Amino acid sequence: MLTKRIIPCLDVDKGRVVKGVSFVDLRDAGDPAELASLYDREGADELVFLDITASADARAIMVEMVQRVSERLFIPFTVGGGLRSIEDIRQVLKAGADKASLNTAAVQDPALVREAARSFGGANIVVAIDARRVHGGSSVQAGDPSLALGTDSRWEVYTHGGRRPTGTDAVKWAMRVAELGAGEILLTSMDCDGHAQGYDLELTRAVAEAVPVPVIASGGAGTLEHLRQALVEGKADAVLAASIFHYGQYRISEAKAYLHQHGIPVRPVAVHGAA
Repeated sequence: MLTKRIIPCLDVDKGRVVKGVSFVDLRDAGDPAELASLYDREGADELVFLDITASADARAIMVEMVQRVSERLFIPFTVGGGLRSIEDIRQVLKAGADKASLNTAAVQDPALVREAARSFGGANIVVAIDARRVHGGSSVQAGDPSLALGTDSRWEVYTHGGRRPTGTDAVKWAMRVAELGAGEILLTSMDCDGHAQGYDLELTRAVAEAVPVPVIASGGAGTLEHLRQALVEGKADAVLAASIFHYGQYRISEAKAYLHQHGIPVRPVAVHGAA
């Protein structure tokens, strides 16, 4: 049986790790490189670094910071935020990332997903989807009519750091990017993000059941039981969390021990970078 992964997330804004509630009201959580090193030592399976304002500010990702973080890691490292081209992806991979995450650029140009998968291998391309529950429809028309919100749509894709609705159905979009060659989907519930009341299990399960690639559940972790629920009831392959680890509520080892006790296969905690 494949092991389930625990993935801390570094949401970076102006060079600092931050965490908010439903993508707003950000508060400081520390230095990216220091937190990366901590999570590596504590036994995280992977690390995600997201430059959360790069797309909204129409600027390139901070490659120097990506390199500084990667130098502290011995675990797989995914980087996203402001990646708009094959050259952007090449730069972050060259800087030390193992995987590149596309979000806004993928929605604006789906062909970029296919081109990236062909250039770097699908296993190295993650598509991040920020989704919000649909309430009364959307005033935005999706670029591809086959992906547009319908009367049965439950979640809508947002871009530019959660600032812009797209009129695109989240489950349909997940299916599309998997067809284009994305090797993994990072799925964030904007409704649940930062509220610490649990993941959107319905959303996670809907996407996990619709695609043939691994799904990382994101947005809402507040307890260790929430992690278990996302993996079992939500059918996720991995859980991404930020606040519960950044502010010391739980350690990676505690999360893995809890999941192991509940029959969920996880990798044993290993010490990385020991002297």
